[in-house]
Amino acid sequence: MQLQESQEKNPGSKIDQDKSTSDLTLGLSDNLFLKILEKLPQAPYPCSLVCKRWFRLHGLLRHSIKLKEWSFLESGQMTSRFPNLTDVDLTIACVPPPKNSAIFLTNQFLRIQLSPEVYDPFLIEKFILEQQLLPSSLDMGLKILAECCQGLQRLCVVDVRRPAFDQFRLFRKPVMNGVHEEIGKEASKVGLKQSTEEKKAGFPNTEIGLACIAKNCQMLQELELHHCTDESLSAISACHNLQILRLVGSIEEFYHFSFSDIGLTKLALNCKRLLKLELSGCDGSYDGIAAIGQCCFMLEELTLVNQDFDEGWIAALSYCSNLKTLRLENCKRIDTNPGPVEHLGFCPALERLQLVRCNLRDKVGFAALVLVCAAVKELEFQDCWGLEDEVFKLTINCRRLSLEGCSLLSTAGLETVLLGLKDLQRLRVVSCNNIKETEITPSLASLFTVLKEFKWRPDTKSLLAASIAGFEIGQKGRRYFKRA
Repeated sequence: MQLQESQEKNPGSKIDQDKSTSDLTLGLSDNLFLKILEKLPQAPYPCSLVCKRWFRLHGLLRHSIKLKEWSFLESGQMTSRFPNLTDVDLTIACVPPPKNSAIFLTNQFLRIQLSPEVYDPFLIEKFILEQQLLPSSLDMGLKILAECCQGLQRLCVVDVRRPAFDQFRLFRKPVMNGVHEEIGKEASKVGLKQSTEEKKAGFPNTEIGLACIAKNCQMLQELELHHCTDESLSAISACHNLQILRLVGSIEEFYHFSFSDIGLTKLALNCKRLLKLELSGCDGSYDGIAAIGQCCFMLEELTLVNQDFDEGWIAALSYCSNLKTLRLENCKRIDTNPGPVEHLGFCPALERLQLVRCNLRDKVGFAALVLVCAAVKELEFQDCWGLEDEVFKLTINCRRLSLEGCSLLSTAGLETVLLGLKDLQRLRVVSCNNIKETEITPSLASLFTVLKEFKWRPDTKSLLAASIAGFEIGQKGRRYFKRA
């Protein structure tokens, strides 16, 4: 009776008693309970809503995040909520989206949410300049991230700082009805406003945030950097343990920045453990690629996107002695003047050459590239312009050949090259409309029967696989991969 009267007078004591008896996890240590939470499915993940303890432990389990609002980082809430982050993507938060807009412009590098008034490339770049963060905000957020997440291993960020005379060079184009001139003036006002506010905040025009990341996050292994300049490369050159690096200087119809041999040389002298390197929108030359090859001995994969290198850069590839994969993408030209053949050299360890949406009309540049890549085992062409029969004849001997979207290549040109490839084992032909099945000769058909891997779909009406099913194409491959 007395216990019942005391509980009626003090209801809270009854609640605490029921909680202590119902919550059986209170007797478990945090380390043991974390192991239990790790076994639960990630989505949905409502365990953080149970109580404050579960909320705190759930934050310890989160290792990756894609930030959408910069204030969450700048206020310190992100690092206090998730102290064990190792993978952070800040690209979306660096360009805050407008309100009440569902228009998205996507690219393989970036995804931007636009306002309805933006409808052409000039307005897109102006919109990005207006919406992106101030350099002072970027520095403050990166400093907080570097101090609180020193175990960071992967980072994607947009370096919004850049010189005022470079950021608006897109607008210095022929004036049409005064529209481009007005856009350039407005963009200049935006840059002046940003630099004024940055000085008021007490931040000099240096790469403070990136330098803090390089200094404190010694375990950083993968970095994706947009708006890359030579100053950016100087700041990240202290990341001695970088293994995967993606540098984006310019994206067509998004923004236009660049980095040169100066930045590449600083990078090569300090980041010697690189395994994969991707350069997009780089204004480099022979010196920059040679510095990468001479200093980064472990480099195995090199990707060049929208490259605008000076003449003679192909010869520098020979310095990449351990390079295994070379990928050229969206290259309007390869090398108009590669130099004498005896000075080109070659990559002895190269195994794969990929050409994606490249202009191959320059026979001299393509021939020089083929000579440097003479040791390749896999050769891939995808949606390349100018891959005619005469250019395709320069193809070197390889074990695997892939052709996709090569509409100028004819059946005769394909047969001439295939009959000369003595080591060919795998062939893939997709969406090559100029290749006709009716023009296939018996010698070419007999070659198809000995291939280990064969995919034939030059157009939607292709019936070759069904018509020669009796030849048992790929029989060797099936026997090789037969289950025991």
